[in-house]
Amino acid sequence: MARNVCILGASGSVGESTLKVLRAFPEEFHLHSFSVHSNLEKAMKVVEEFQPEFLCITSEFADRTKLGSKYKNTSVLYGASSLCELVKIPEIETVVTALVGAAGVLPTVEAIKAGKKIGIANKETLVTCGPYINHLLENSNSILVPVDSEHNAIYQLLSSVKKDSVERILLTASGGPFRTLPLEELSKVTVEQTLKHPTWNMGPKITVDSAGMINKGLEVIEAHYLFGFPYEKIGVTIHPQSIAHGIVETKDGASFVYSSYPDMIFPVAHSLFYPETVPKVLRYYPATDWGKLEFMDVDPERYPGLALAYEAGKVGGTAPSIFNAANEVAVELFLQKEVRFIDIPELIRSALESVEVTYPVELEGYLKADFNAREFIRNSRNKKVLPLC
Repeated sequence: MARNVCILGASGSVGESTLKVLRAFPEEFHLHSFSVHSNLEKAMKVVEEFQPEFLCITSEFADRTKLGSKYKNTSVLYGASSLCELVKIPEIETVVTALVGAAGVLPTVEAIKAGKKIGIANKETLVTCGPYINHLLENSNSILVPVDSEHNAIYQLLSSVKKDSVERILLTASGGPFRTLPLEELSKVTVEQTLKHPTWNMGPKITVDSAGMINKGLEVIEAHYLFGFPYEKIGVTIHPQSIAHGIVETKDGASFVYSSYPDMIFPVAHSLFYPETVPKVLRYYPATDWGKLEFMDVDPERYPGLALAYEAGKVGGTAPSIFNAANEVAVELFLQKEVRFIDIPELIRSALESVEVTYPVELEGYLKADFNAREFIRNSRNKKVLPLC
């Protein structure tokens, strides 16, 4: 019998990759339910193709008359709060959380409480409230299988390498579109230039994060909570070809590298089949076709946001929540062309220096820090304290 899958965020790049895997394995998986934010055209196409039991539209501005009673076998839910109810449905086995930003926190919490297997592509959940999530997992039958290509690579490597033999784990990064741009030109880059990622096809928010390697900072914090390594043992290396996704260095000086074609179908398929192995070739890409693979250190002047992420992670408590929330608002402002690209890390720094860090036990404390950081950035912007383009 096909296993029921729920995709939260089906209209994004990870959501589309998940749909590709479901198409490749129709006898193994059934799309039971999915959500989109406001892309109704995409939603209708998915419903017509997969005939799921539920569709959730999360945007409060969605045109509810457009779908109407169009679908007899698919129930349509509205509002972000419906996601929390959706993931509790007993028939669902696996939830793929492909939502962008802190919107993924509450549905992930409810999926853990419901004991689901979670293919987690929403790194902000662990960044925002990692200690709380790990506490929930300790008292649940739920399991998190990372879908980000870097974390999934490390996850697979650590399954065959003893943790006490590991010296360091390395997350790879393409370096984004400005890897070789003269530093003095960074203040002039446009939104359009920033959204042209050299390797991956992603949504605008994640693409902006990647250009400044703030996404890698978020991934470092996520790796800390996923794998339990201290920040001193989590490194980042620039790898422009995006063939090697994760590296585990062992104490004897050896390195284990997970490599594949840069396509999200690999980590998505692994998370869906886990703990079983993927039963067929997804895309043949032999090592003889890779060509030259390069690895290089990260320039801290070019990517100041990465150092800020390490600082927030080491402080702990709600500091990562503040980092993530400030970044989300800063990226919004950049995409609206209200601040410059180089202002993003400065806005994050100002929030980390100004918003109180606490060490809560319950989820509410982390959500409060998230709220306070967003309000700080918005209020500062309204008072014109922040830099103007």
